[in-house]
Amino acid sequence: MGMDHKELNRGGLNAGMTEFQEKLRQQHENSMHQELEKLLSTTKGVEAENSRKDFEGFKHLFHRFLQVKGPSVDWAKINRPPEDSIQPYERIHAKGLPEAIAASLNKLAVVKLNGGLGTSMGCKGPKSLISVRNENTFLDLTVQQIEHLNKTYSADVPLVLMNSFNTDEDTKKILQKYTHHRVKIHTFNQSRYPRINKESLLPVATNMGLIGENGEAWYPPGHGDIYTSFCNSGLLDKLLSEGKEYIFVSNIDNLGATVDLHILNHLMSQPADKRCEFVMEVTDKTRADVKGGTLIQYDNKLRLLEIAQVPKAHVDEFKSVTKFKIFNTNNLWISLPAIKRLHEQNTLDMEIIVNPKTLDGGLNVIQLETAVGAAIKCFDNALGINVPRSRFLPVKTTSDLLLVMSNLYSLEAGSLTMSEKREFPTTPHVKLGSSFTKVQDFLRRFESIPDMLELDHLTVSGDVTFGKQVALKGTVIIIANHGDRIDIPAGAMLENKIVSGNLRILDH
Repeated sequence: MGMDHKELNRGGLNAGMTEFQEKLRQQHENSMHQELEKLLSTTKGVEAENSRKDFEGFKHLFHRFLQVKGPSVDWAKINRPPEDSIQPYERIHAKGLPEAIAASLNKLAVVKLNGGLGTSMGCKGPKSLISVRNENTFLDLTVQQIEHLNKTYSADVPLVLMNSFNTDEDTKKILQKYTHHRVKIHTFNQSRYPRINKESLLPVATNMGLIGENGEAWYPPGHGDIYTSFCNSGLLDKLLSEGKEYIFVSNIDNLGATVDLHILNHLMSQPADKRCEFVMEVTDKTRADVKGGTLIQYDNKLRLLEIAQVPKAHVDEFKSVTKFKIFNTNNLWISLPAIKRLHEQNTLDMEIIVNPKTLDGGLNVIQLETAVGAAIKCFDNALGINVPRSRFLPVKTTSDLLLVMSNLYSLEAGSLTMSEKREFPTTPHVKLGSSFTKVQDFLRRFESIPDMLELDHLTVSGDVTFGKQVALKGTVIIIANHGDRIDIPAGAMLENKIVSGNLRILDH
């Protein structure tokens, strides 16, 4: 049976198109490689060697970026994960702990993702150096937690920080203050990749330097870069040689991400042939978490689905709390031998996140990133554990900061726990307006942090200040219109109140 000439033509046209696209891809790739070589020629020695390693990773990512078009999932193939692939934390907790939990601790290293700056909160330098509670920074609290573990169980759990070129220098300076603490601290750097011009798909950098306009030309490529950087740094082999088997990875700004002995015990008590190589802690979605990545079953593997991978037509479905009930906390437990194996086999495959940015001068660039949790599909016997919300306490904004500084939480050995005096375990919903965005403005507006034990919801907008020892209960909404100012007087108790207009209290 013959094809009519229209179909033949269309076939020829499609083949022509793909050939043309292939040539175009080839051209983009060749130009990119030439530009990268030019950049490398502006540096020498160890820096050149490190940059060459970074660029190898970048070329691999760029190659994949040119191949892939459109959302990376076929919506019809998405299934809910099978029952046993996401375990409730209670089931794991119910097993209790063996006498020899210290032996398990000695096989663990804690990795904190420390690549981010405090810019979104108006702070210079690494975010981990912002004070969050009683003058303690994120880093202080982390060190205190691990030191407490090591002392309590006579264990040797090291802390590993994954820094970026943005945070490395400042972090290393501060690390000297922990020399007499009972915790070994190692650092390694994630890669430095070139931002690319959205139109030409070429690097915007003119040399390998980080100063002046060129400073904007580089970026750390997301936390999915941990696998390659960790292996390249030699630290992975060092930890393996010291008998470490698992790493517990989390964001340094998640104050709920403490070492959980029950999860560690669950990992260590599996039979050797059924060893779980990857655990992702997930927790129930609330309305505030609609954008968080979720676990799905896809091609018979557990897989992380991020909002960026969802076809436009299905974004609302993705955000629904009914179909996708849980989200990734980015608290992950990963087998070190498995990372080494997958790295050597070059089979770590993570979806590319294309992150568009606009530079100060108005130039549109894209940066190619990957997420650490996306590799879950490459590991054997991967598991989700549905943990209590208390293990997810990220501080992304000053609204979050207000919660963790308040009497809602008590601090013990670097760990924050919800106060027993709070009658219900849910965290209040706090929305502070733009006058509170920067940490120094935020601190200036509170003479002391209000009593929030009985608060459900707080919204503050406009020029508002709080005197000493204010108590907030139920739902409190304070709105100062443009040009007005509201001073909440010292000792005031606001319960289910809306305050608006103008309230100035002046010294007489």
